[in-house]
Amino acid sequence: MEFHIILCFLFVALTAVSSEDDGQVVFVKELSSKPAQKLSRYGWFGSARLQRFVIPEDAAVARWRFTVTKGHRFPGFCGEHNVTIHIRWGAPPVVNPVGQMFPNDTAWSLAHSLHLPVTSQATATFNLSDPSPGDWYVAAHLPRDDGRIEQKGFPSCSYYFQPQLSIRRAVDTPILQPTSGLPQAAAPDRPARLKLFVPEFVSSLSVSLTDCHSQTDPGEGACPLVLRLGSASALKEGLVTVNCSTNGCSVTLLAPPWHTWLRVVVESKRENHTVTFNVSSNYTVSCKPQSVGLSPDIIATHGNNSDRNATLAGNRTAAAEVDPPGELSVAGALSPGCVWDVPVLAEELDVLSVRFSPASGPNVSVARSNPTLLSYPLHTLTSGGTLSLQLTLNTTSTSLGNSSSVAACLSPWAPVLGLSGSQPCQTALFPGYRLHVNSSSPKAVIRLPFPQAATWYLSLQLTCNSSGCGNVSVVSVVPEVSVSACVEDCGTYGECRLLRSNTYLYAACVCKAGWSGWGCTDGSAALSYGRQVTATLLLTLSNLLFLPAIVVAARRCYVTEASVYLFTLFFSTFYHACDQPGVAVMCIMDYDTLQFCDFLGSVCSIWVTLLCMARVRDTLKYTLFVLGALLIAMSMQLDRRGLWNMLGPVLCAVLALVIAWVYRGVRRRHCYPPSWRRWLLYLVPGLLCALVGVCVYIFAETEDNYLYTHSVWHVLVALSVVFLLPPRERSREAWGWSRGWAGSWSPRVCGYTLCHGSKEELYTVS
Repeated sequence: MEFHIILCFLFVALTAVSSEDDGQVVFVKELSSKPAQKLSRYGWFGSARLQRFVIPEDAAVARWRFTVTKGHRFPGFCGEHNVTIHIRWGAPPVVNPVGQMFPNDTAWSLAHSLHLPVTSQATATFNLSDPSPGDWYVAAHLPRDDGRIEQKGFPSCSYYFQPQLSIRRAVDTPILQPTSGLPQAAAPDRPARLKLFVPEFVSSLSVSLTDCHSQTDPGEGACPLVLRLGSASALKEGLVTVNCSTNGCSVTLLAPPWHTWLRVVVESKRENHTVTFNVSSNYTVSCKPQSVGLSPDIIATHGNNSDRNATLAGNRTAAAEVDPPGELSVAGALSPGCVWDVPVLAEELDVLSVRFSPASGPNVSVARSNPTLLSYPLHTLTSGGTLSLQLTLNTTSTSLGNSSSVAACLSPWAPVLGLSGSQPCQTALFPGYRLHVNSSSPKAVIRLPFPQAATWYLSLQLTCNSSGCGNVSVVSVVPEVSVSACVEDCGTYGECRLLRSNTYLYAACVCKAGWSGWGCTDGSAALSYGRQVTATLLLTLSNLLFLPAIVVAARRCYVTEASVYLFTLFFSTFYHACDQPGVAVMCIMDYDTLQFCDFLGSVCSIWVTLLCMARVRDTLKYTLFVLGALLIAMSMQLDRRGLWNMLGPVLCAVLALVIAWVYRGVRRRHCYPPSWRRWLLYLVPGLLCALVGVCVYIFAETEDNYLYTHSVWHVLVALSVVFLLPPRERSREAWGWSRGWAGSWSPRVCGYTLCHGSKEELYTVS
């Protein structure tokens, strides 16, 4: 044992010595895999299968391997399909494979996509050098849903998607300190890798390469190097590349990402050339806000006045905190480059629901000389929602002329300062979103579905034209920032659903009544009100065809069967009245209860009809009625749309029917039922109605023709019951409606008939 421990220490020591001798970074390999998931055709975002991967810091290479396998056991049955794979860093990908509309004031960008054709099994890889650390999301789906309703349990084309991730991570990346040069060497197959930390309030960052020398050709004065800053996302954001010249090179980043590690990679452009150089960095901090010290008074004040889970988003303040809102008359006291930093209160209201508000009140003062800054930290748990910003100009306190406006920039990772000029709303590595409010347009709104998990910064500044702002130096605005599950709760014709991928929660809208789009605002294919009413009436009134079945069953003394048909008629009618999309809806009780009773009544109707056709003894028949109803109720609770939940009772009842008919046929030595008229006029039409109804229900139903095909299913099933119910048994004549309820009734007990004598007894009274 001690010998093995000594060998391990010796191996580690030799590895460390060799690393110091080579001057190269040591890489380790990490693997992660997700379980295979069944893919679905894309109808809304919930149809996509979402998986989340975590890439650590100092990851040099990330390689995804996507495997799609066909689950159907009949080759050639499904043909070829294209599986679409979306990849995004920081938040789930916003996908739009069918070109649907997004709500107004919504900003979004498509993620990186791959298309993988699949016949039986297919594999695709996606390689990314210097990936951004953090959460990466992969979503996969089949092509657009064709609207066909597949019954659960029948053979269908199934595809299974499994992603895997392989990472090469550097374990000893050198740290580049500011203002200090660091000698390095780079080769085509061994680039130099470093990292530097960017603190908060850094306005600019510069990295320089000097003293380039080629070890292969020392006399050559060229510097064949490529300098890359940042990390790569799937859309090539977050990365700056510079080609060096003969005198070295340098790059300056304005508004670099705050409070994060920045990756520096230097590569040699020439084969078999190792280049040595010195790398140095420097950053500039224009101005820091005024310190608040360690006094907890401000936190305690907000903690006592709020019952919700609230935290201060940031621990910074400035003169804007000392002065009351709207009194920035001392704005000139701030140095150029400084900001009015306003603390923000974050209130967690619910799952995927966070509200941000300025700690000093809803109004925020904005000046021309220095920008006002608010920060909003978004964690991983909030990236599955929608970030909304509504900026409103307070026109009651100050009158802003037409030549003036308030410019705003919402950006991740770092703020954009200096909005008074022509500077775009973009940081060094990531783009931002620009807004304007003025007297003619006092309100501006922007929504970001699936925002990146980062700290978002809102910069505000008063801008004026060449003639100036007049007498206005400070204005007041109301920034309302929140994270909600869906955009405006999906509107009238949508439903916001909370989805889960392992431990990660996200939300999306599922639309109805023909509406579509990310927020169910695309009404190009929406159902009119008349069509909604027509669908409701067809699906509900078609159940009235059970009335003839109820009457026939009652006249033939099948009272129990008639009760089951009445139960099915009632709950099927009101279930479809509650199940309709749009506004033509009426629910008399809970939707789940109506659905359970509708499914239970449908299967029980088939069950009691087939047992009634078997003509077994009453004791056995009613025992099977009750036992079957209990078992069917249990199976409906387990899985209401399962294939065997309907086929199981049907097959059992058919088996009992066949056994009873064969037994009677063998005993009587002729076919049962014996009448050919019974076969020709009742059984054959009933079986045809049932068979056609089942075929329509299983193979012909789509989302577009559902109101017609399902109504036909109701009609055919009700007619089949009318045809298949057997005639009244002779022993039930006493229950006939033609004889009335007051006729002579002889109850049967254990096979004996209780007789009533008509002779009256005379009593003698003494």
